[in-house]
Amino acid sequence: MDGSPTPRTPPSATAADGPVAGTRQAFLPSEVDPTVFDEAFLRQLERLLLLMRSPVRGGLKGGRRSVKRGQSVEFADYRDYSLGDDLRQLDWNVYARLEKLFVKLFVEEEDVTITLLIDASASMATGHPAKLLFAKRAAAALGYIGLASEDRVAVSALTGRVARRRAAMRGSGRVFRLLADLSSIESADGPTDIVAAARHAGAQLHGRGVVVLISDLLDPAADKVIRELAATGSELVILHVLSPEELDPVLEGDLRLVDVETGDGIDVTVDLATIDAYKARLAGWKAGFADLAAKRRASYVDLSSDANLADLMFAELRRRRVLG
Repeated sequence: MDGSPTPRTPPSATAADGPVAGTRQAFLPSEVDPTVFDEAFLRQLERLLLLMRSPVRGGLKGGRRSVKRGQSVEFADYRDYSLGDDLRQLDWNVYARLEKLFVKLFVEEEDVTITLLIDASASMATGHPAKLLFAKRAAAALGYIGLASEDRVAVSALTGRVARRRAAMRGSGRVFRLLADLSSIESADGPTDIVAAARHAGAQLHGRGVVVLISDLLDPAADKVIRELAATGSELVILHVLSPEELDPVLEGDLRLVDVETGDGIDVTVDLATIDAYKARLAGWKAGFADLAAKRRASYVDLSSDANLADLMFAELRRRRVLG
């Protein structure tokens, strides 16, 4: 993506903030996060829920309570048990007769899909720490919250002109697959048309749910991405991630800034007045996204890639009514 009001910096993949409570290392050695996903942190995440402004009546096996207040949950059918399903929904009477595990389905439970859209354009690989690494970590935490809530979770990487969607998953037992899916996402080589990729992602959505876009929005048509995703009918959450160097650049003198995707460069002379003008334009740029998101009933959260993940989950996103 090009046309950014922010300078590009060489790629980096250093780790971000240190461990949260607990002592156990990550589930598997991956670049999603080598420190923070210990058992204590996960138990805390299980208390959270991705909020929806307009609850929906979905399919048959969601973990959210019915929107029909004051009515009993109505039994509908059975399906075969799959590893990771909620054991509380097993019918032990059927097991005693048939010696096979079945999960009970209820028509009045919500069946919500949480789609995590990870911007994997080349610009996301830049920063200290890298924006793509932060995006994977935030997506892992939000995805685990969805899995623990018995929602369906799907991961898509926006790269080139397409959204590379992994198969949806359900149940906290799928956390290993969630982390593996996120670990496999790599930044694109060359330009990314994020509008085309977002449109492709929108075409893959089925029914209403929650779409979480994690991106630096460094594209001249990034506002169109918000419009495209908001028009799908899903509730949209935008995590706008920039690196510390983009938010507060330490630059001085005569420089040549090079776009990491196109290779195009521009010669600039940086002094205090240039930095002040840059920060003013940056603030206006982010305010424009916030205003557009509000008009489209989306949630917009601007972040630095060095943000503490626990603070994001348990403070910022709860304050923004994204999590509850």
